[in-house]
Amino acid sequence: MKTSRDRLEDTFARIADPKGEGVRICLTVYTDEARRAADAADARAKAGQSLGPMDGVVITIKDLFDIKGEVTRAGSKVLAARSQPATADAPVVGRLRDAGAVIVAKTNMVEFAFSGVGLNPHFGTPGNPADRSRVPGGSTSGGAVAVADGIGAITIGTDTGGSTRIPAALCGIVGYKPTQKRISREGAYPLSFSLDSIGPMATSVAECALADAIMAGEATDLTPIGLNSVRAGLVQGLPLEGIDGTVSAALAKALAKLSGAWKSAADVTPDAISVMLGVNERGGLAPPEAYAIHRQLLAEQGDGVDPFVRQRIMRASAMTMPDYVMLVEDRKRGIAQMDALFDRFDVLVLPTTPIVAPTRAEVANLDEFGKRNVLLLRNASIGNFFDLCAISLPINLGNALPCGLMLFGRHGSDRKLLAIAASVEQALAR
Repeated sequence: MKTSRDRLEDTFARIADPKGEGVRICLTVYTDEARRAADAADARAKAGQSLGPMDGVVITIKDLFDIKGEVTRAGSKVLAARSQPATADAPVVGRLRDAGAVIVAKTNMVEFAFSGVGLNPHFGTPGNPADRSRVPGGSTSGGAVAVADGIGAITIGTDTGGSTRIPAALCGIVGYKPTQKRISREGAYPLSFSLDSIGPMATSVAECALADAIMAGEATDLTPIGLNSVRAGLVQGLPLEGIDGTVSAALAKALAKLSGAWKSAADVTPDAISVMLGVNERGGLAPPEAYAIHRQLLAEQGDGVDPFVRQRIMRASAMTMPDYVMLVEDRKRGIAQMDALFDRFDVLVLPTTPIVAPTRAEVANLDEFGKRNVLLLRNASIGNFFDLCAISLPINLGNALPCGLMLFGRHGSDRKLLAIAASVEQALAR
């Protein structure tokens, strides 16, 4: 059985492999610190003094988490040059370290975390593990490719409109978005105060559930819930519009596998989605909040920011405070409307994204980038707008490119959703 140090050295080899994506995945590599942490974990294991199931696990973290003594870049060279070093680790980083996790690297991301595509013109874009000519999805792009390529067992990202679940779906792994309030966002560079949440990606539900529990300060136990006790709502309407052939076929196979397993399954078209569409048509919540955060930087050094990201933020520059307040109030109404659905259903089921990963050529110009970015974000962002807990599971049923099956759970029912997801994962693997 490999030690933590063995696994870490394997990870370093993958990062350094010139044939791999390591240089585009890992923006900072913690060589000495990680070796010390791995050796300490191995010493504890030898002495029978484990800190728990995370002890000695090699992980990566997104480039927007504070590490004491380092500048937090958030995928931006301009921000890195303007920022002061962090005075403390982000609380989630501290909890992971206290649990014995071995942090090997900070991973690449979309600048300011503001896109579902996964491009970064400053540090390079990691190639999708299924097809290196395709994008990885964003904004936690490097983290998803890291897990899929075996660079760390778990990665920690953020999710504002799908930024853990979209790259998970496009790269063929599991991605989790918690109920926002469960995990501290202190020390994570913000994009949207209303929508940001912190979640893990890994190759299994169990690994995501472990990281989620540690970051939330909860018990790590997870017992799968039998699907014969689960009421599933099969989402219709907008989330299925524009679905491509690969995703459509994979979704149909996944739903067919699960069809006899649920306690009940019924089609549902959530009326609350119309509230979200109305808010987004009037500017949305993420753009004005991102503009509030970045307006000075953009005014002074905007030419140094990814133009695709800059344009999306600047669209909110003319929004008035009354307009923003009404958007927030409409969201409250929509949250209550969506929550009522969970009196009838334990989970809502839908495709994570309606399309597979585009090629880099397909998102090279602003118009095409914008169209595909909207499609990639559309389904996953429902979970953030209504502050649901949400998970993307890989569909591996003969599809040529990775696709994701997404489950939404009621606000605050995170551990229940993860337990259901573990059973869905088992059912899809049979």
